[in-house]
Amino acid sequence: MKEIILVRKAIKGDKNAFEELLILHSDQLYRTAYLYVGNREDALDVVQETACKGLLSVKQIRDEKFFLTWLTRILIHCAYDVLNKKKKEIPIEKWIDHSPAKRVKHVERIDLVEAISRLNEHYRNAVILFYYQDLPISEVATIMDIPENTVKTYLFRGKSQLKKLLGGVEYNGEETIS
Repeated sequence: MKEIILVRKAIKGDKNAFEELLILHSDQLYRTAYLYVGNREDALDVVQETACKGLLSVKQIRDEKFFLTWLTRILIHCAYDVLNKKKKEIPIEKWIDHSPAKRVKHVERIDLVEAISRLNEHYRNAVILFYYQDLPISEVATIMDIPENTVKTYLFRGKSQLKKLLGGVEYNGEETIS
């Protein structure tokens, strides 16, 4: 109930109320941003950009109880902006001439965050929103603007891809984590 009151105040232009809402949801927003961009600095940039865009457009919220849904949509768009910008950058490793000794391939374990970042965009969104933000399927569907059954399909397929990426073994035709 306190959150609804803060949202109403923020919609009316109370910047302090908006700041309190950001503080209330800061951990969840940061974790979500981190899952999208994969590092601390970019995640903080995404959260900051989300806060700025949110403050500028808070008056557009139609239903106070969907504040976090609305803010999460903004965050996802900001995260994709950062990722698209990074795609255009050329890593310094590509500029450096590596000696043959440094070219030795090392087998590395893929951690969960990296595996999630490699998922199909739709599956990644569904997995992050459902498992990391603990949102119900109905709210994930609202954020992604898709039917609930499609969310369920994305979650199933996303989990299957994660199992493969994390080195699952064959079990009854499905991949499972060993």
